[in-house]
Amino acid sequence: MFGTFQQSHIRIEIEATAAAIRDSLTRPSCLQEWLWPQRLQADLPERLHPGLHFTSWLGPVAIEHDVEVVTDLALRMLLNKGIDGFHEWHWGDGWVQSRLEGISLLPLNLGQTLSLMKLREYITQGDGDLAA
Repeated sequence: MFGTFQQSHIRIEIEATAAAIRDSLTRPSCLQEWLWPQRLQADLPERLHPGLHFTSWLGPVAIEHDVEVVTDLALRMLLNKGIDGFHEWHWGDGWVQSRLEGISLLPLNLGQTLSLMKLREYITQGDGDLAA
């Protein structure tokens, strides 16, 4: 893999329940709405689950995801191709934390920061069914 080793840990406050945050992170239909410009493959199940393998694209860069853990308060995925590493999410009522580590040419910290800002906007202003 080309690139440099990068790591980023970010925690933000979100005015939402843990269930709303979980749904935003584990339902591909929700992910696709706030994760733009990253695109997910079309044939994903209603929810992410351990053992699921899927691909997303950031422009022409493919990123393979292997879902390892999905609980009511956490998500962990191994990443390959565009990012060789892992992405962990932990959350509770009013907060979400993201940890991303890997080797990549992509600017991981910048992408992670923008994604968390978009997630917060999606949950608090987007779908009224998800807000606290």
